[in-house]
Amino acid sequence: MELSIATGVLCIAVGGIAAQWLAWRLRLPAIVLLFAVGLAVGPGLQILHPTADFGPGLRAVIGLAVAIVVFEGGLALDLRELGAAGEGVLRLTVLAVPVSWLLGTVAAHYLGAMGWGPAVLFGAITIVTGPTVVLPLLRHTRLQRRAASFLKWEAIVNDPIGALLAALMLEILAGGGDAHPLTGLVLRILLGIAVAAGLGVGTALILRWAFLRDQVPEILKTPILLATTLGIYAVSNVVMNDSGLIAATLFGVALVNLRVPGIAELRRFKEALVVLLVSALFIVLTADLNRNILGQISWPVVVLIGAMLFLVRPAAIFLATLNTHLTIEEKLLSAWIAPRGIVAAAVAGVAGLRLQTAGYPGASTVMPAVFLLIATTMVLHGFTLRPLARRLKLTLGEHPGLAIIGASDWTTDLAAALSGAGVPVLLVDIFPGALDRAHELALPTLQAEILSEQGAEALNGRAVDYLLAATPDDIYNGLVCARLGPELGHQRVFQLAPAGRRLDLQRGVSRDNRGKVFGPTLWDFAMFEDRAAQGWRFKIVESAVEPAAIGDADSVAFIVIHHRQGALHLASVEDRAPREPGPGDTVLVFAAPAPAVATEPDLAESPIGATGGTKPLPTH
Repeated sequence: MELSIATGVLCIAVGGIAAQWLAWRLRLPAIVLLFAVGLAVGPGLQILHPTADFGPGLRAVIGLAVAIVVFEGGLALDLRELGAAGEGVLRLTVLAVPVSWLLGTVAAHYLGAMGWGPAVLFGAITIVTGPTVVLPLLRHTRLQRRAASFLKWEAIVNDPIGALLAALMLEILAGGGDAHPLTGLVLRILLGIAVAAGLGVGTALILRWAFLRDQVPEILKTPILLATTLGIYAVSNVVMNDSGLIAATLFGVALVNLRVPGIAELRRFKEALVVLLVSALFIVLTADLNRNILGQISWPVVVLIGAMLFLVRPAAIFLATLNTHLTIEEKLLSAWIAPRGIVAAAVAGVAGLRLQTAGYPGASTVMPAVFLLIATTMVLHGFTLRPLARRLKLTLGEHPGLAIIGASDWTTDLAAALSGAGVPVLLVDIFPGALDRAHELALPTLQAEILSEQGAEALNGRAVDYLLAATPDDIYNGLVCARLGPELGHQRVFQLAPAGRRLDLQRGVSRDNRGKVFGPTLWDFAMFEDRAAQGWRFKIVESAVEPAAIGDADSVAFIVIHHRQGALHLASVEDRAPREPGPGDTVLVFAAPAPAVATEPDLAESPIGATGGTKPLPTH
């Protein structure tokens, strides 16, 4: 028994994270690799048998994990997004649900050879587009903000609604309903929504009151929020099966929109936790399939899945979005991208068996049909979302972009040089006058305080993958990098060297509370400004060009490498092994005017290593 559990943990935890890392390295959708790992260790090699290894409590544990996942999704639903995407979100979450249910039911009955009972259940299960699949795909693809909002809101809102409807239909079909199924269905839905809303929103209000009055220590805020999520999920499920998912989702939505203190720390912790949970859930549910279910996939099931992909979903989306402001490109993207996930798999695993036991014709087809739909949508939609969005011009850009915080003469020149090299660049400053020259040069700008909510939201809608904090204020630069490091990646946020050009890794500011030092030398804001005043300029050269062709070797600083594949590399004095440009790469240098006559040393050596050919700067 202990060996089985150890093997299961190894396959689920280690295999799941390994698949996530490999997907990141190969730039593939992680869900596809997770699905493949589950099939390999489960039905394929039969190493893992989750239900047999972990016992009957596995389903309850899966439910709790899904509750945390949908709660984390709720934290992403800021109601202010509805200003630009509200009409489309409303259509996709209200009108498209019954249309999808009806069309899916008809397709399952006439094409999938299911009786009307199993067909209705299949239609209810498949209205969902799981956040466990959609959210990772959105992180993998840089969609425009409005298009991403449509897919995100639909997935998070419809997921618990679909689970609730499927549970209600299962009770009615399996003999758990009352004498008036329609009346019972309406009453159960109203009761489930009322309890879920009361628990989700009410609990969020109570916690907001406690947090604002300092009634909870900081160390307990995140544990309390997580424990409360599981608690309201369990209590709501006592009242109505699967209404706990609605409660958990509403709890997350209420917390983020009530601006409850401590959410930023929770969100960072939750993102890491959800990656682990999603990895584990996909492997567990896929590995739990047996070969008999796979053997039940027949031609009627294949035809049904084709109809769900190419007829039911597109028809539901286009009917629900008639006479709206959605563009044809946005409709096409929503009509195609509808991957099903963990909730559909978990519900189908129980529902199909209960209906089969109750004697419904075609009930044995429900589970293989749902499984094939999940597998097909994960693979097809996972691999086609990015190219389709690119074709429809709904992405933020092909290449990684750089945000420069602080508009000065030299940072504007830097932005112009990068933009000329094809690098998406955004110049940010809170003072409108500082951006005047950037406007004259037709550079993308953002007038906002980047540490404010408005600034953070504006930045989220831009193609920003790297950040350079280049204001004269060293403390502010470090604060910006510390704030955005967890989102962009600590290796992708840079700041100018501190004044005095000293970098002490032992007694200086911790690396977690600042960015990497920009440039191959310890140049602070004043040094860049002085050099610019002396005539130094940013120039774009091919990697094959020798520094001597630009100027004296001691008067050229290599700043940025723009790789031919579109990747971006910013030089840093903290790089242990500085990257060298390769054939076809474009290099941005900061060079003295030619001919350059160096009357005194120009470039400072770093105490932790700099590029070759440099001399120490004079002390001031």
